[in-house]
Amino acid sequence: MLLESCKDHRRKSGIVVATLLGLLLVGIGLTGAALGRSEAHTPAAAGVASPALQRPAAKAVQLKQRRRREARHQPHTAVRATISLYEHTVRRTTLRVQGCSAAKRRVGGIVILDFGQPAYNGHTYGTFLFSGRFAGNKAITRAMFAYAAGYRYCLARHSKLRIMLARGTSNYRPHLPSVYKAGRKWARETMKLAHRLRTHRLDAHVSSAAADDVEPTWDRPFHRTRDFFRGYRDARIGHPLYNYGSLDGGVGSIWNARQFFFVTSGMRNAQSIPEIYNHAMAREWAELAHIARHRYHRPLRFAGVMTTHTSRNHGMKPRDAHRTLVHALALRIGAAAPDVPATLTNIRSAD
Repeated sequence: MLLESCKDHRRKSGIVVATLLGLLLVGIGLTGAALGRSEAHTPAAAGVASPALQRPAAKAVQLKQRRRREARHQPHTAVRATISLYEHTVRRTTLRVQGCSAAKRRVGGIVILDFGQPAYNGHTYGTFLFSGRFAGNKAITRAMFAYAAGYRYCLARHSKLRIMLARGTSNYRPHLPSVYKAGRKWARETMKLAHRLRTHRLDAHVSSAAADDVEPTWDRPFHRTRDFFRGYRDARIGHPLYNYGSLDGGVGSIWNARQFFFVTSGMRNAQSIPEIYNHAMAREWAELAHIARHRYHRPLRFAGVMTTHTSRNHGMKPRDAHRTLVHALALRIGAAAPDVPATLTNIRSAD
């Protein structure tokens, strides 16, 4: 009897203790729920940042958007420059080695082979090479085909690299029977190279174009430069004619805006690969682009930039030149500045 009473007492005591613990837990739960409700109604928990937190977030979004806009005008990869050459020969074995060397660098883009100033030997049109020797137009075309063949032969089997191979000359003292005729013949040889590339199935990796190193100081009256460009245009071949020259002090220094615009973008098929060797040259091109937009209501057609950097002259490097030109255009024109493709070429002597 006494034993049973002790059990009952212990049982009742346990019930009391359990009841008290249950009440304590319920109280804790209610307190937590109340705290949760109060937190749920705070601005942060509701997904609404306080004004103090909103300002830095808005600034971060604006900065990100601005950087995206700027990125559209910048190279998206670490592009490498092609090597353009001042040619001393039209020997096909030499040009084939040059093309092979270009392929081994695994670089695509625009390659200009500069064969020197326009010339006439009494029988045929051509150029004076940088060695001083005369080369006829047909010999130049054969040499360029050898370069293209060397490039294709030395590419990896499934490579998708391409180059635009441009036959280059200049407007330096073109003492010719007809500069206009020289321009037409330059265009026709450009087309002949394109046909030959297709015939030999090299056109998947090499395209044909023309180029002219246009410097105002070499033709102050502008007439001979204009005649060469008109001759090229009237051949109606449809291939680009790249102007890879300079502005020599800018608009009005030697040539006026209309003359500059004609040989940089105004004439059909004319495009610009400006020499950008320093910041001043970039500002000159930016000013010309500004004038073209507001006076002629047309943008300059840029195809890339050219440099002449070597380890000896410590000139501006290709990617730096591209950034410098893009920056100068943005400062002068703003968001409406013309695009400059990240097509880079660095010209040097072929030796």
